Formats: sequence, C-alpha cells, structure tokens
Amino acid sequence: MRMIAKMHLAFNNALRAVNNKKGQSLVEYLFMLGIIVVVVGLVGVAIKQFMPELFDNIKEKILGQAGQI
Repeated sequence: MRMIAKMHLAFNNALRAVNNKKGQSLVEYLFMLGIIVVVVGLVGVAIKQFMPELFDNIKEKILGQAGQI
C-alpha cells in the first residue's frame, strides 16, 4: 500500500511540474530560437550554393542589355 501511495504522490508531483507555467516560456523561446537558427543556416547554405550562378546570370543580362544600347 505504501508503494501505491508513493507512486500516486510522484505522479501528482510530476503533473504539477508539467502544469507549472513558470520557466516554460524560456524553454519555448529557446526551442523557437533553435529552429530559427537551423532554418537560417539551411537557407544560407542554399543561397551560398546558388549565389555565384545568380550573379553570373545578372551580369550576363546587364552586359547583354548594355551591348544593345
């Protein structure tokens, strides 16, 4: 019987800890910040791969239009 009472008390303490909003916002903000850092990093890698090709295309278009003047 004591084991059941201890388990019940531990379960109630765990529920209180989960329902406790104190400190939860910090964890949520850190989680969101981590996701943003990962997304920005992936976008940066993608841009880095396509940037030289993009600049070459822009340069060719500018020089092509300048040659028509």
